[in-house]
This record gives sequence, structure tokens and C-alpha cells, in this order.
Amino acid sequence: MSELHKFLFEGLPVRGMLVRLDDSWREALRRRAGVGAFPVEVRQLLGEMTAAGVLMQGHIKFNGALILQIFGDGPVKLAVAEVQPDLAFRSTATVIGEVPSGARLEALLNVHGQGRCAITLDPRDRLPGQQPYQGVVPLHGDQREPLQDVSAVLEHYMLQSEQLDTCLVLAADDEVAAGLLIQRVPVQGEANLAGRRNEDDIGLSEAYNRIAILARTLTRQELLTLPPARILHRLFWEETLRVFEPQQPRFACNCSRERVRGMLHSLGREESESLIAERGLVEVGCEFCGLQYHFDAVDVGEMFTPPRDQPPGPGPAAVQ
Repeated sequence: MSELHKFLFEGLPVRGMLVRLDDSWREALRRRAGVGAFPVEVRQLLGEMTAAGVLMQGHIKFNGALILQIFGDGPVKLAVAEVQPDLAFRSTATVIGEVPSGARLEALLNVHGQGRCAITLDPRDRLPGQQPYQGVVPLHGDQREPLQDVSAVLEHYMLQSEQLDTCLVLAADDEVAAGLLIQRVPVQGEANLAGRRNEDDIGLSEAYNRIAILARTLTRQELLTLPPARILHRLFWEETLRVFEPQQPRFACNCSRERVRGMLHSLGREESESLIAERGLVEVGCEFCGLQYHFDAVDVGEMFTPPRDQPPGPGPAAVQ
């Protein structure tokens, strides 16, 4: 079962989370295969982004969708992972060119240095006129060096946007998408926030750095194959951890026939009817889950006919 484990280091301002998506990740890939499977390099990218999205949503406890996007100038135009407050997730990508074998982040999305990472928080209870919050960072570090993987991009994002020291280890294949997040919790009154450092501040930083170094010894193979309890023991057996009850992330898509109908309605009657004339049927496939929606000439006609002009339905006596 897919699980998200949260834990604290007793006596230290350090917290962590460990996510392992197995059955839910396989279901996401199976559903996507219905509209064309992605190359293995893209599946790995999406798996790492999905695991990261679950970790970040679990960290902020936001009442709305967290949308992680990476877009750029390579064969992958856009990669998206979306996670809801209940940890329901979905992900997809737009691939416009041939993906080189073994390609990683730079070759997929940042060929000419124009790649960007955006994190959007879209509240469920958004007020009229309220816009979702979005933060954007380039796919390079402070010295303009390209960031090599999703972990490095998001560590840089967290440091730039939230001023939080973060260590992130991610891995994915066709069976499992997993991630480990270690983060230093700000302590009230830390002198270094005002540009001053004392012995207590140095001690707190050293504690975080020591734990982050341990976390980075976790190999990709270990992250993909070992159960969460064994990973935590292998890394932090000398620390006292407070581990909370696990949560269950799951694959889910919020597409619907009504949403697709609204999209067609926004195209206008002329455009929708031209699609019917050309193809005889409007077919729309969800890029996230592969579900296909079909609209024929009658559906499109009803879509643009005011309710008062539509023929009445059968009365109670006609219903068997």
C-alpha cells in the first residue's frame, strides 16, 4: 500500500517525511497507457515529481491543489504533478520531440537553459478575484550552473522561496515512486536570521547538516526497494524519532464529462460543429488518466440549445 510517513527528530529542530507510492503509481501508469505510454525517461521524471508533490503537500497541509510544473525547451515541453489535500495525485507530460536514451532533467527540459519550475497553490475556497499563489524558479543555481535533477531544483526552490534548508532524495521506476524529505525547522529567535550567529545557532545548523548528510547516503536502489521502517532505521538508528501514523496517497483524477462539455462549450458552436462535420464525433481524452469522452451531433446540438427550446423528456407514465 502507498504510504506517507511523517517523523520528527526528538530534541532537534528537524523534521522529515518518507513517501512510497507503489500500487497507486502503477495504477497511474496503467491508466496513462490507454492514451500512449511515455518514454521510460519521462515516466521516471513524472514519478520523482509525483513523489515530491506528495511530500510537499503533506508538509504544508494546504486546503487546495498543489501543482508542480516543470516546463522548458527540450523534447519535454511540460511535466505536471498535481496533489490534492487528501493526497490524491495525478501527473502527465507533453512530449514534443524524441527523448534521448538515458536523458535526465537538462536534456529533457533545459537544453538551452530556458527551463523553469513553478509551484502553484490553488485554494479550494478561493474568493472572487483571488488568484492562486505561484512561485517560479529557473532550472539553474545561483551561479548559473544547471540543476541536474528534480531534487536539486526543489531544494533550490525551498531555499529561495521559504528560506528553509531542505534535503530531498527522489527515485522512481515503473513499480515505485519514492522520496525522502529532511527539513530544518526555524526556531523562534534564531540570531542568524538577523545576520548574527551564536553557539546555539551553530549547533542547530550542525545537527541539521549531520542528518542531511545521513539522508544523502540513501541510494536509489534502497529507496525503491526497502520498506519505510527499514530505511529510517538504516539511516537514523542513532537518533530518537517520533513517527506518526502513516497517510495513504492514492491515484485519482477529477476529470468528468461535465468538465469536457464545458470546454467544448467554450470553443463555441461553430468550432464544435465543425469538428462533428469533419470527424463525425468529438473525442476528448484525459491526459492524466486516459479516460475517453465522446460527443456526437446530438450531444453538441443539445449543448448549444437553450433549455426552453429543447423537447420535453418522457413523462412519468412513459418511464418503465
